[in-house]
Amino acid sequence: MKELPHQYDTELTGGPSGHAEVRAAGLPPLRMAEPVQYDGPGDAWSPEELLLASVQGCFLFTLRAVSRLSKVPFTHLEVRAAGTVDRQEGATRFTEIVLRPSLTVPAGTDRARVLAMLEKAKKACLVSSSLSTPIRLEPQIQEPHYSAAREESRI
Repeated sequence: MKELPHQYDTELTGGPSGHAEVRAAGLPPLRMAEPVQYDGPGDAWSPEELLLASVQGCFLFTLRAVSRLSKVPFTHLEVRAAGTVDRQEGATRFTEIVLRPSLTVPAGTDRARVLAMLEKAKKACLVSSSLSTPIRLEPQIQEPHYSAAREESRI
């Protein structure tokens, strides 16, 4: 990691209606619009979806670092995210984000250590820790399953 502080710069262009476009140096442009819940077209990323995607991406990248440091390997991760937007304390805001990681680990991996690693990744994630919204984990841990026929063919 490069020394802190880090600076990130983006530019958004748009008009009184229709799509907006976000750019950052060296990256492909990203088309955005209001979500269908706010009468948007539903054919482009919304700020709400991008927020969830940011939490998911940060969770994965933080999990990679935690996995390396704790020497608890994993082979695959899928994370579903659900965000609830509601009125709270006079403002419309995300009131909860639920991350549902499905983590595949090598057979025989200590389940308690994996759960601790997932919790640590959630807490250490830069994006999650920058939000006031509560983030809840509902993890699933998968181990590879081998059929008896496959096992017999290895003998």
